[in-house]
Amino acid sequence: MTGANRYANSPFLFMMHYVRCRPLAHLVILTAVLAAVACSVLTQYGVKILVDVLAMTPATAPIWTALGILVALIAADNLLWRLAGFVASFTFVGVTGDLRRDLFRHVTGHSLTFFADRMPGTLSSRITAISNAVFAVGNMAVWNLIPPCAATFIAVALLATVSLPMAAVLFVVAGIMVFAMFWFAAAGKPLHHDFADKAAAIDGEMVDVISNMPLVSAFGGHRREHRRFETIINSEMTARRRSLLYLEKLRLVHAAVTIVLAVGVLAWAIMLWQRGSATAGDVVLTCTLALSILHATRDLAVALVDATQHMARLSEALPLLLVPHDLNDHPDAKPLVHRPSSVAFENVSFAYPDGRRVFKDFNLRLEPGQRVGLIGPSGGGKSTLFALLQRLYDVQKGRILIDGQNITRVTQESLRESIAVVPQDVSMFRRTIMENIRYGHPSASDQMVRAAAHAARCDFIDGLPQKFETLVGDRGVKLSGGQRQRIAIARAFLKEAPLLLLDEATSALDSDSEELIHEALEELMQGRTVIAIAHRLSTLSSFDRIIALEAGKIVEDGPAELLLFNDGIYSRFAKQQFGYTPTNVVPLGRERTRERKSRQ
Repeated sequence: MTGANRYANSPFLFMMHYVRCRPLAHLVILTAVLAAVACSVLTQYGVKILVDVLAMTPATAPIWTALGILVALIAADNLLWRLAGFVASFTFVGVTGDLRRDLFRHVTGHSLTFFADRMPGTLSSRITAISNAVFAVGNMAVWNLIPPCAATFIAVALLATVSLPMAAVLFVVAGIMVFAMFWFAAAGKPLHHDFADKAAAIDGEMVDVISNMPLVSAFGGHRREHRRFETIINSEMTARRRSLLYLEKLRLVHAAVTIVLAVGVLAWAIMLWQRGSATAGDVVLTCTLALSILHATRDLAVALVDATQHMARLSEALPLLLVPHDLNDHPDAKPLVHRPSSVAFENVSFAYPDGRRVFKDFNLRLEPGQRVGLIGPSGGGKSTLFALLQRLYDVQKGRILIDGQNITRVTQESLRESIAVVPQDVSMFRRTIMENIRYGHPSASDQMVRAAAHAARCDFIDGLPQKFETLVGDRGVKLSGGQRQRIAIARAFLKEAPLLLLDEATSALDSDSEELIHEALEELMQGRTVIAIAHRLSTLSSFDRIIALEAGKIVEDGPAELLLFNDGIYSRFAKQQFGYTPTNVVPLGRERTRERKSRQ
């Protein structure tokens, strides 16, 4: 969203942005509402004319003319409100759709750091809260804020025709009441903010628990989570009760003032009639207008208080969502040219936002079509290398090149189109298998999707109830870990990107499936530059080069058969997993390499 910084701390500017997006519709609504209010107040003046006419001699009284004016005002009042309501039903719904789309695009444009620090349920609930709050404030402005303000001004102007002092007094009193109510309503903002914050937290907690139900069940945590949620609910209820009670105190004060003023205005009008300074119609007009003014101030005060609550929700939610993106395309960014990919890390230094440093002056080069395996202890920098290559974070020093193109000078979309990833923790949407595989290539035909699934050895799909149309459940919960990994491999097949990243691609497979997946991966890697993180060395048996990372540094680099002779990380891993010695592993590695090259 353009101007996110400007809107984050100004709910009013945020809403006006969407008003300007639909200026004609909002102008029609405003004009219709103001005209309807004028007709509504003038209806009371029409009643005054009719009463005065009825008090005149019947033979000379234009009774039917007065009645016609009154009927016309009543009809215009009702029809104009309906026009405003009809246009608003399209406009306000359209505004909520616009802002939800904009907020969704803005939030999904953030880097992974943003999502790591926030609960998904809280983010989605705040988007909904902002949409609901803007819709509510828009409705209140049109139906509850603008009408009483306009009605008060018009009523005071009409009262001035009867008694200028009375009009002046009512105008001053109404202004003081509105100002006082608005001031006291604004003073309650901390209570409304506290309620809005706790309400959003409840949504986040519910999503967090529901999405982790297997964990809750495994550790018998149902009662524990029920008690925890009850505590959170009680806290939210207390905050809501304080907010509502504060509003009721304001309304009680306003009700008491309204009663006193209504009695005073009525007595004043009767005294004017007794002195012959006002007609019977003037008394009726004065009473109805005075009550209208007082009721208008009450409606305005109530609407201001309610609007303050919704504005508090906006003020609380907007700064959390409209955070500037920390990863943006360079102004001169160009699409990455796709071709067999070379990769180079040149003097790269990187630390996470929490200050944890991973790389310092790190250098690495991969040739096009080369297969490189990454091994090493946890925390050595393997996953970080993958993240930096996909530009999920920006480096603090140095640069990363793909085919000589600096990844910070190409568009993020084109960069990620050139990279296919088979992750360890496979992400899946709550959609069909067909849709999840097609995510790698949205325009692929059904036949292409089926071919990719066949190449990834996804034979299990034929045994599912709806086959490719089977819904996989939330995050793919209806599939096993191995099945999800085969879906991820099929997705990578379909993408046909020149650079392939494998992150523990066989970690969730049983021994019976592993050989089949090795065959699928062997086919997938043909003609691509491949970087693979693996603790299972069998995955790297046909690779050209093994790199061992430890504490952000390359401690070993070379072919597997040579690293076996070093007393290093690769040699130790091989002995732990297979009990191999250099004499029986070297021929195995050479044979698999010869087989691959012969296929090429």
